[in-house]
Amino acid sequence: MLQFEEQTAHGQGMTRKPAARPAESVTPADARFRRISVDDKRIINGQTDVNQLVPFKYKWAWDKYLSACANHWMPQEIQMSRDIALWKDPNGLTDDERRLVMRNLGFFVTADSLAANNIVLGTYRHITAPECRQYLLRQAFEEAIHTHAYQYIVESLGLDEGEVFNAYHEVASIRDKDEFLIPFIDTLTDPAFKTGTPDNDQKLLRSLIVFACIMEGLFFYVGFAQILALGRQNKMTGAAEQYQYILRDESMHCNFGIDLINQIKMENPHLWTSEFREEIRGLMLKGVELEYRYAEDTMPRGVLGLNAAMFKEYLRYIANRRCQQIGIDMPYEGATNPFPWMAEMIDLKKEKNFFETRVTEYQTGGALSWD
Repeated sequence: MLQFEEQTAHGQGMTRKPAARPAESVTPADARFRRISVDDKRIINGQTDVNQLVPFKYKWAWDKYLSACANHWMPQEIQMSRDIALWKDPNGLTDDERRLVMRNLGFFVTADSLAANNIVLGTYRHITAPECRQYLLRQAFEEAIHTHAYQYIVESLGLDEGEVFNAYHEVASIRDKDEFLIPFIDTLTDPAFKTGTPDNDQKLLRSLIVFACIMEGLFFYVGFAQILALGRQNKMTGAAEQYQYILRDESMHCNFGIDLINQIKMENPHLWTSEFREEIRGLMLKGVELEYRYAEDTMPRGVLGLNAAMFKEYLRYIANRRCQQIGIDMPYEGATNPFPWMAEMIDLKKEKNFFETRVTEYQTGGALSWD
């Protein structure tokens, strides 16, 4: 019970107030108040305070966060007047080129929303390393920027928004990719799902691999290559410039996800069983199959010097890379890269891009180096 002390207030009678309690002493031995140790931090199932960012254990995550902030961009900074004129010109683009643009926008306008929902409603709450959470917050914002960019292109070109935004329901090659992804989203966004058991920890790891290596690391690359190929031919240069920035961002998302996956494997080696690895390999093969179908649908005939067969080789090459990056045997021995220029698009640093419109990797003022 509370103890009260009596006090007279200007002769108006007795009032009561709670008596002051002696302050409780907090000792370092009290686990609730123990300072965070680097050794206590873990990517998942950590027992430390997720609100305490430092001391850093996963410096690579913080460095990626800083790099992403330095490379900030917004869609409306990019001039779309040439794209608008070309799109409105009946002879500006072929029917196959227009189909390619429409199919790309139909997939991407919802793909980055799916990715953002997966981060915000799922992945974020299961990751217990605050420096990794910091990057995930930046990644979620970048997914919003990407969705904004696709909407900006749709609006600028005056496209039928209903047709574009419903393509993931109405176009089979797009719908099949999204339906492949949705069960892995549902796993992480289920409010009842919690890590802490080997089975659930594997479910989390499986979903992280699907999103980093298959969605962001495979499903986006046919579309990127197609739109950037348009830009290389001086067509749809505003849209292609935005796709180049998005490619740069998504490459970092993929690399962060792979680092996260490998760190979880190191901290939880019991999850990385031979059966689990074989399952992941099967998912990768399925991803290649779905993305190849999308390539066939977006370009039923050769266009821009590209054809679906070239993309089959490209997807196998990418799948091999993703498997190598997480420690799985390559499924497509001998696959090669038919689009070496795509690496240049990802790796371009502080130079004018191929559209000669602006610096590709500008940095905000606080991040500039004057050395």
